[in-house]
Amino acid sequence: MQPMDVSVLSRVNEWLETGKTFWFCTVLATWGSSPREPGSLFAATASNDWVGSLSGGCVEDDFLSRLGANEFDAPAQTVRYGEEGGQQAISLPCGGILDVLVEKITPDENQRLHFAAYLNCLQGKDVKVREVDTQSGVSRLTEVTEHTPAVSWQSANHHVALRIGPARRLIIAGYSPVAEYCAQYAQSLGFEVIICEHREAEQALCNIEGCRFVPDFAADYIMKPNNVHSHTAVVALTHDPRVDDLTMMEAVHTEAFYIGVMGSKRTSAKRAERLQRIGQLSDEQLMHIHMPIGLDIGSKTPAEIGLAVMADIVRAYRQPD
Repeated sequence: MQPMDVSVLSRVNEWLETGKTFWFCTVLATWGSSPREPGSLFAATASNDWVGSLSGGCVEDDFLSRLGANEFDAPAQTVRYGEEGGQQAISLPCGGILDVLVEKITPDENQRLHFAAYLNCLQGKDVKVREVDTQSGVSRLTEVTEHTPAVSWQSANHHVALRIGPARRLIIAGYSPVAEYCAQYAQSLGFEVIICEHREAEQALCNIEGCRFVPDFAADYIMKPNNVHSHTAVVALTHDPRVDDLTMMEAVHTEAFYIGVMGSKRTSAKRAERLQRIGQLSDEQLMHIHMPIGLDIGSKTPAEIGLAVMADIVRAYRQPD
């Protein structure tokens, strides 16, 4: 399973290659409780051919029904859901309100280049700002500045600007029972999951559906360009110092927002000494490594440890130090 928005852009690019017109929807703003955050994507060519999510069900059903009734023929428009008495008065079960940008995309070479570049951004190969004129439907990609917000919507000026960058990625060094649970939890949270496993015996066990498998050392994989970006978490879960230590030595030189390695407090203390003595890591670099990994919830089983690891990764992503 790919991260949901990567799946949307992948399908959109397929539609463009086959010459299909489609409607491209982006969540612009939310108030109150909402299952999807600003910037989330949904696209459809017809009421029975769609990908992505706006709210988890109710908004999508209404949108597809209205699409079937030919209500979205403008090049671009904004629609509000959840506000009583508003233009669209559907009530959201979560009690929230969301505004959605709806674009009608007609295939041509410019659109193919535009959405191919958009997908590159989500895959960690670039970061751009996507600007859309909500009257004409004209869109373009521009450069990011230091203070570019995730979403900027000026309804009076008919202008939307969306910062588009890499989707979240989890790189797991080595297959293990804990790694299996981490991978499953991560996929349910929308992470792209990559498992690096060089050991032949473990490779035969590494068959988690939806994960990308790399038959190589994680340390070698994360050294290569574009494999680790600022939305990447790197975790080592093998209990094999040769694998785990080498992974940490390379991971601290990347943009990864989370780096962690499994082990007890005693094991972690010994690892820290090795990483400084053999790996020549500084105190500052060691501070970037979560060891022991995960939130301290008293976890014992592989499933509980996997849950603690992913909970800590989400905490670090949502509440950076």
